[in-house]
Amino acid sequence: MTPLKLVVALSALSAASHAMAWDYVLLDTDKAAQSWQITSQQLGIKTDKPFSVTLRTLHGGRQEGVSIVDIDNGTMKLSVVPTRGMNVLQASVGNVRMGWDSPVKEVVNPAFIELNGRGGLGWLEGFNELVTRCGYEWVGHPGLDNGELLTLHGRAANIPANKVTLHIDEKTPYAITLRGELKEQAFKKVDFSVATELVTEPGSVVFALNDTLTNNGDYPKEYQALYHSNFSTPFLEQGARFAAPVKQVSPFNDKAKGELPKPTAHRPRTTTKRFTTWCPMPMPRAIR
Repeated sequence: MTPLKLVVALSALSAASHAMAWDYVLLDTDKAAQSWQITSQQLGIKTDKPFSVTLRTLHGGRQEGVSIVDIDNGTMKLSVVPTRGMNVLQASVGNVRMGWDSPVKEVVNPAFIELNGRGGLGWLEGFNELVTRCGYEWVGHPGLDNGELLTLHGRAANIPANKVTLHIDEKTPYAITLRGELKEQAFKKVDFSVATELVTEPGSVVFALNDTLTNNGDYPKEYQALYHSNFSTPFLEQGARFAAPVKQVSPFNDKAKGELPKPTAHRPRTTTKRFTTWCPMPMPRAIR
């Protein structure tokens, strides 16, 4: 088993005990999605940061049948999409939004996406989340590998979770844990299962993603994983700077080459289709 972790944080997330908890099955192979909600008030929890978790289903257009889990922890609101790889659609604290403005406005059901389309770029037709899971057989730009077309960023973002559960600790700080199971399987090709987990606490401005990938096959299998995290204003705008403990920064494309060695300052918004990308190599154990 391989643990994959991502933490999006504006403050520290304290540890919580899972010894006693309320547990709910939101979706399963024999449990269809239906409107549902649980609140701290219903649980008898007295807190100055009342919280709620809501399951809803979208309708109309290419988002028909998509399940959404909305978590309001009393300070931060976020939405998770079980139908789309347990991706984090959006998050906000007050008027501050974490996300971006994609031309894709619907939360597109994977049933309406052809990953092989557009020369392997079909993935883009549903891309609009804050955090998008990519993988797990491969990630990256489309290309041929031994005659097989590897589409953009793999299949993970378009794999519906086959089971989704909610876990709320019965003791302070009442940690809220949303879990989903993804399966990437093909006869004679791959047999991966990924246990996804999103954790937050009432009143926190933090959520953490903790994923475990298991190769259920009888032989070793390589994998790749990417958490495609996407931010726009107010975090990324003219004059914004990126700061991190990195060992090396390499240009990803020719356009980026011309802007080294000071690629940290954000420029004003442009209309060009060409993007400027660098690949930072973090210092080992720089952040724990």
